[in-house]
Parts: sequence; C-alpha cells; structure tokens
Amino acid sequence: MPVFSPTSVDQLIDLLSEYPNASLLAGGTDFMVEVNLHGRQPQTVVNLRRVEELREWSYRPTQQTVTIGSAVPYSVMETGKIAELVPALAQAARTVGSPQIRAAGTLGGNLGTCSPAGDSLPVLSALNAVIHLIGPQGTRDIPWEEFMLGVKKNALNSGEFVHSITVPVVQGWQGYAKVGTRNAMVIATASACLVRDADEGLISIALGSVGPTIIRCSQAEKWLL
Repeated sequence: MPVFSPTSVDQLIDLLSEYPNASLLAGGTDFMVEVNLHGRQPQTVVNLRRVEELREWSYRPTQQTVTIGSAVPYSVMETGKIAELVPALAQAARTVGSPQIRAAGTLGGNLGTCSPAGDSLPVLSALNAVIHLIGPQGTRDIPWEEFMLGVKKNALNSGEFVHSITVPVVQGWQGYAKVGTRNAMVIATASACLVRDADEGLISIALGSVGPTIIRCSQAEKWLL
C-alpha cells in the first residue's frame, strides 16, 4: 500500500489526479479505527499533515469571517483567538476525545467522515459555514447545507479534498453541548448548537447525532425570534 506525503497543495492536487480514489489521512482519529478495528483496506493513502497551507487559519476583520484550514487540529481551536471569535466551535473542540485526540483530529477529518455524531458539524451548520474544495477541475465553494448528504456521505467528487472552512464572526450568544453515555471522551448520542446573530436578528439551531444528517430546527428558529 503506497503512502504519499505531499508538502504543498499543488503536490496534493497532482497526487489526487493520479490517485482519485486515494484515502486521505489527516489526524487519523477515524481512519485508523476503520483500518485497525473494522478491516478497512485502503489501496493508496495520502497524508495531509505536511501540507502547511492546510494547517493555517485566518481572520478577516473587514468581512468578519474566520477561515480555518482543513488540517488545523482541534487543540488550536479550543483556546486562543479562534475561541474568542467562534466560541461555539471552541466548545465543540473541547468535547472531542482526549488531549491527544484533539491534538490530531481536524475539521477536515470531521467533514470527510461526515458522521452525524461529528462534534464540529452542528456548529458549522448553525453558522452556515462555507466549505472550500479543491480538485482536478479547480476550486468550488459549497454551503454547508449542500455538503452533508447522509450518514458518512458528502458532496466531495472523486479527486477532491476539503481545503478550508469559512464561518462568520457573529455578534451575539452562541454555544454547543452534547450528551453521551459518559461525561467525557464519548461519541455524542445527541448534540446541539445554538447561535444568536444580534446584528441580523436571527437564531440558528442545529442538532447532531439525531438523524442521518445534521438537523436544522427551522420551526424552532422562527418561534424564538
């Protein structure tokens, strides 16, 4: 089984053009479980951790947005500037596994796996995130509601990868919570994110792990306004 470790986005694009069905390895927190415990046998693996561009994030004050590279680990999001700008994402990041898992796991991994129990996904839904994809045909941006298609199904085409994710910086309260079979290091049996956009006068509510995709509570959102 060949394993490739590109160091640039251009190299990554070239590799996925040659191996469009390669398995992408970010933190490995889901992928290695599938390999070690569930018999997954990838033919080709592309390691993303050396692509520095995917491990960067930026804040645009004039646009009031934060763009996070797909290989930025949760440990970067749970404290510091990202936590100040997007507190619900920081709260979700803090619930992910152990410190070792948070140092490895990434938003891109959550999006690639697309499990309804993914901790970051209700936050991305409630914030109406935009997913930036790159593939052999170029780049495209997909709104969150068009990305997750079902349980572990997403809108990625063959040879495409998640480059980054953009979320707005919202003025108003936001929060994330989940419940599971124990208090920590647990897969969510239910999770929720609520965002109140004081500037736009909107409320967003997204539920995870209660359906095949992340569920937006549109009627409840309207009722709360």
